[in-house]
Amino acid sequence: MNFYKFSFKIMMVALFVVTFLPACTDLEEELFSAVTADNFFQTEEELISALGGAYTSLYGYMGTTGPWAAQEVSSDEMVVPTRGPDWGDGGHWVRLHQQEWTSEDPTVNTTWGFLFGGVSATNRLIFQFEELQNPLTDPFIGELQGLRAIYYLWLLDMFGNVPIVTGFADADPAPPTNSRAEVYAFVESELLAALSQVSPNVDQSTYGRVNQNVIRTALTRLYLNAEVYKGSPEWQKAADMASQVINSGNYSLEGDYFANFSVDNAGSSEFIWAIPYDAVFAGGLNIVMQTLSYLNQETYSLAAQPWNGWCTVEEFFNSYEDTDLRKGQSNTEAGPSNVRGNFLWGPQFDVSGNKRLEDDGTAASGVDPDGLLFTIRPEINELFPEAWREAGARNSKFEFEIGGQPNMNNDFPLMRYADVLLMRAEALFRMNAGDSEALALVNQIRDRADVAPFDALTEENILAERGRELFSETVRRTDLIRFGKFTDEWWAKAAQDECKEIFPIPRSQTDANPNLVQNPCY
Repeated sequence: MNFYKFSFKIMMVALFVVTFLPACTDLEEELFSAVTADNFFQTEEELISALGGAYTSLYGYMGTTGPWAAQEVSSDEMVVPTRGPDWGDGGHWVRLHQQEWTSEDPTVNTTWGFLFGGVSATNRLIFQFEELQNPLTDPFIGELQGLRAIYYLWLLDMFGNVPIVTGFADADPAPPTNSRAEVYAFVESELLAALSQVSPNVDQSTYGRVNQNVIRTALTRLYLNAEVYKGSPEWQKAADMASQVINSGNYSLEGDYFANFSVDNAGSSEFIWAIPYDAVFAGGLNIVMQTLSYLNQETYSLAAQPWNGWCTVEEFFNSYEDTDLRKGQSNTEAGPSNVRGNFLWGPQFDVSGNKRLEDDGTAASGVDPDGLLFTIRPEINELFPEAWREAGARNSKFEFEIGGQPNMNNDFPLMRYADVLLMRAEALFRMNAGDSEALALVNQIRDRADVAPFDALTEENILAERGRELFSETVRRTDLIRFGKFTDEWWAKAAQDECKEIFPIPRSQTDANPNLVQNPCY
């Protein structure tokens, strides 16, 4: 196992032992394992161990319902068709694609719970560290405040108007809603305050943790979307903050795009912040199950049968040139292409590459366009109720491990250097459409993908290039909103009101807290 990933997993195991061992002890006996301010949180190592309580929450980020699902399936990148009896789920996935979600939909509820669960975890640890009155805790309190601000950045982006809660022991049980502009100001203030407190290091000691460049990247995203969030742009601030990350000298583009998404991708030169997933110790990344067909269990000798759900909207798939290295190549009748790509499509084979996979002769619709042999098709015949089982190119951006488990070993990049290059380029372009540096930055990305450079930048080709480069990295919904395209009509979806640019506050929350004000449109 890569040392970056291993060191972080050790911190998680230490947290588990510290947190749960006392619960197994007879309360009438002497508690040698009890954790108190007198016998723990005394050294830097013990404080780092305690930080795990804030970071373990992140493993739920990629859940089937949660932030990743909310960001991706609500955009034009991915869709979960209803394949006969499969993936109906009360119409939830159809509503998510068509932007007709309700305050009771599971992804809305799970995402809110995930984000405020992270806020609560950081508030608890900040309270505990402040109670110690130990100077050693200062940088860790700053780190926790930075992490909490990032949770609030996600809340700002997805829900807009939310309560700002910073207390723990004395927290208001029914906090009122703050306006989106107030949340923006809070996030900016907290990130700037944390910047001087957190570690400047970029090494195994900060892998998976919030350091200075994570804060700077979060600020870049905040400023890039300022016009959406607070009504006035901050392009220069976005460009300047991105420049600080670029000029730090800590990051560079990988020569191979897919090195960022391989099974053993920990420590990529592009990773600014990543979730260090692990099939055994830190599960939660299960794209392999979400996207692949049942029959693809044979393709990768998987330990469990995939669910045949998530796939790519055909129009988005077609936005890649055929020569784009990021797209990949289709399998053919002659055999697998054996070329990595963001997508898997074409005839499917077993792990030896010799046998065409066979289905039962029927698609969910009762009509199999390719007969008995199983062929994944970029075309999706319909969103519901009878989508073909083979419809839609599958998401293969993150490498599938031969003999893999339902939980994958790949780390997931929450912030990646290529995105910072593209964010600076966009900010410069917004201030001057002919900016030469902006064009050069975008063409760095295109050069690696082996596609021709742009002669000039436009809003359309910047958005398209961000989509191709950052597919499946939970930025597409935010990008579409910033470019004024999110509520447009696209495949199997009518145009929607702009109020759908933020999600509703879950019904369970407004029922429990009368001080919450529901977002417009709901």
